[in-house]
Formats: sequence, C-alpha cells, structure tokens
Amino acid sequence: MSKTSGVAVLLVVLAAAADVSAQNPAGGFPTKPLRLIVPFPPGGGNDTLARVVGQRMSEVVGQQIVVDNRGGAGGVIGATMAAAAAPDGYTLFLGSLGNLAHNPALKADLSYNPPRDFAPISLLATSSFMLAVHPGVAAKSVRDLIALAKASPGKLNYASAGTGSSLHMTAELFKYATGTDMLHVPYKGTGPAITDLIGGRVQLIFSTMPPALPHVKSGKLRALGVTSAKRVAAAPDVPTVAEAGVAGFDVSNWQGMLAPARTPGAIVGKLNRDVLATLKLPGMSEALAVQGLESAGDTSERFGALIKSEIFKYTQVVKAAGIKVD
Repeated sequence: MSKTSGVAVLLVVLAAAADVSAQNPAGGFPTKPLRLIVPFPPGGGNDTLARVVGQRMSEVVGQQIVVDNRGGAGGVIGATMAAAAAPDGYTLFLGSLGNLAHNPALKADLSYNPPRDFAPISLLATSSFMLAVHPGVAAKSVRDLIALAKASPGKLNYASAGTGSSLHMTAELFKYATGTDMLHVPYKGTGPAITDLIGGRVQLIFSTMPPALPHVKSGKLRALGVTSAKRVAAAPDVPTVAEAGVAGFDVSNWQGMLAPARTPGAIVGKLNRDVLATLKLPGMSEALAVQGLESAGDTSERFGALIKSEIFKYTQVVKAAGIKVD
C-alpha cells in the first residue's frame, strides 16, 4: 500500500469514527449500574417514586439503577452528597420542591446551591396540595374561608408537617396571595397534623393528596380546593383554588432527576431521553397515579428554569412571612 493510499484509508476510518461519535455522543454510556440518591428515608413518597421510576428506567438504559437513601436534615444531607459526587452520570439525585426550592429560600447557609451545583435532567412528576377544613368550620368554599379569615385575623389556625415544610410554605403562599392572617400550628409530620385536624384541634390544612383524600371521601374533612392549576383526577369535583376565587394561584409539589454540575451535556441529554422514554412505558402513568402523582417529563432547560423560578417565588414568601427555621 502506498503512503498516499494509507493516508486515504486513515481518513476514511477517522471519518467513520467521527460519524459514530456524532450518533452516540454519550460514548456508550452507561456501562455499569447507576446510583440514585434519595434524600429521605425508605418508605416515603419520594422513595416510592424513585423505586418505581428507577426499576422501569433500568429497562430503558440496560443497567440497574440502585436507590440510595440518604435521609436527614430535611433533604440537606442527601442533596449535599449528590452535589459533591463525580460528574460522570453514574450518580443521580431525586430532587423535589422541598430540597431544591424551599431549602434555598429558608436557609442562607445552605451547603449546596441548586442552580450552581446540579445539572437538571428532567422533571418526573407533579402533584397538588389539597385545602381541607374540619367540618365544624363555617366555610364551604375558598371564598368563604378568605372572608372568615379576614373577619377575624389570626383566629383561624392551620396545621402543617413542621416549620419550613411544603405544607407550611403552601399555606403561607396562600396567606400572601389573599392578604389573610392565620395562625400556624406545626406538627412533626403530616400524619399527626391530619389526626388533630379530624379531632377539631386545628381548623384547616394544605395537605398532600394521599393523607387527606380518604378522610375527605369519608366525610371527616371537607375539601375546599386543590392548589394546582387544573383539577385533580382523583377528586374531580373539588375546584382549584384559582377557579374558586384566588386568580393565578398555582402551587404544585414536584420531583425531578438531576446529576452533579459539570456532568457532560451529552450524558445529560441521553439521561433526559431515557427518563422521557421511561415515563411513556405502559403502566407508568397508572403507577404514578396510585401515589397521587401525574407524569411530567420535560426538557432539562425547562426543569432548570422551574427550579430557579420556584426559589425566587418562595424566597419572597419567606421574607413576607418572616419564616425562621432552626
């Protein structure tokens, strides 16, 4: 073979390799199991979502996705660990409204910064909060509740799962949007809060759907509204807070998948496509609906924009309400 023909062959080989690389920019990723950090203990809603999505996503990527529960400090421990992981795509993080928006709004000395320390992959699911009252409360609608609260400022009290919890923040956003004054009664979890609401020791709550809905259906609680922009399939007769009188009110709980910052864009792009494919698998929508969740795959860019907008929104709420956490 002449020197000229040898160069020609080499150029052909290099061109073919470049074409393969262009078609598969992630370079065959993944070649080993992936770890999905969940910043809460096993058994909760975030953990269940991670296991449902992780198991089905394993089928799509061709590698096992291992759920790694790292609970503590309201999600801070797991988030900090995920942010510090190697940016190679093999460590993923299940982020949520609480640890990606509420924590930055509440804690000036937070050990991680979501926009700086994470590469958003995709939103996974959204869900609504439900505004429910004890049957002894005179309000039969959101408008009635607002009128009642304005007639007697500070007299109505609402339960939450603790100071800084999503239930607390949602109620404070409602107060901020309606110009009402209600007393916060924090509990150590949604379960005890619901129990005292049923017992009449508190008067209302902005609860996640699964704990509240059975008691609404049994008549132990009265649902006045859901906080999402559209009605919820599990409670189609309950109006949204917006259509019931608070124009533009839209508060959703959400969870998404992220990687450490500086993870190569080609890998983030592949993971985004894998997540979207997973959410479209047969039975996935039904599996999420059982948990009161709605499938919500999206682009990495829009998920990143959501995180930033939610941090801004809740920072305003925290300042207006003067919320302090230990």
